[in-house]
Amino acid sequence: MNPMLKYTLARVGIFVSCAALALVLLPRDMNVLLKLLIALVASSAASFFLLRPWADELAERMSANTQRRRDEKERLRAALAGEDEPPGPPPPEENRPA
Repeated sequence: MNPMLKYTLARVGIFVSCAALALVLLPRDMNVLLKLLIALVASSAASFFLLRPWADELAERMSANTQRRRDEKERLRAALAGEDEPPGPPPPEENRPA
């Protein structure tokens, strides 16, 4: 599964869980928006610790994609300038979105 989708769905799931708990467990006379704000803060803290491996995986993949794009851009600039292409095969096509 795409790391971005996996991480985003996990964050949304944690927020929904925290919001449900906040709406049920906090006093009934408390404002609903305040309950949701508390749930947002709690879900952010929980996501920071619980989703660390997935966040690291996402950051690594984004970094690899950025480097691949930079390399491709440099190769295209060299080709347009008439310079010899750098030695080595072109980057693999495996991580490109469909």
